[in-house]
Amino acid sequence: MWSTIYTRIHIWVAMKTIQMTIDEKLLKLVDKVTRSRRTTRSAFIRAALEAEIRRSFIREKEAQHAAGYSNKPIVPGEFDVWAEEQDWGSA
Repeated sequence: MWSTIYTRIHIWVAMKTIQMTIDEKLLKLVDKVTRSRRTTRSAFIRAALEAEIRRSFIREKEAQHAAGYSNKPIVPGEFDVWAEEQDWGSA
């Protein structure tokens, strides 16, 4: 007979309580999603905020990348030295 041991690891993170204003329609949508995901409003909103911050960071880095190539465009032949190193596999 196999037995399974479950271990719970609690990581305590200092949290701040905030108050926010949200319209009824959005609150109903949040509640619907949190019920279906079996989570809390707070956990859902934290995850949504973290996801948006990540997206914002990526957009910022992509804009910097594009600006770098606008300021210093690729010169024809700049990467030719690597052409022999490419391996696209057998077709």
